[in-house]
Amino acid sequence: MRLGQLGHELRRPEADYLRDGIYQLPVGFTAANYRMLYFLHAKNAAVLTHGLRKESRVPPIEIDRAIGRMKRFSANPATYTAEMQL
Repeated sequence: MRLGQLGHELRRPEADYLRDGIYQLPVGFTAANYRMLYFLHAKNAAVLTHGLRKESRVPPIEIDRAIGRMKRFSANPATYTAEMQL
């Protein structure tokens, strides 16, 4: 909800900028903690690239994976977008 409300203004400890347009959002689920990697698109959408189990730091290869997905999305957003009716 906070990401939806604040978008790119959401800061630590709720979200953190990693690099090259990729952010992380910590999420607790049952007894495990995860990091959801995402980027912001057109100032009105957060696009989730993937999630991983929380470690001490996000491995650089995971950030690179998110950057690759961001580039593919940005090249053709309609291919990866679905409309939600609320």
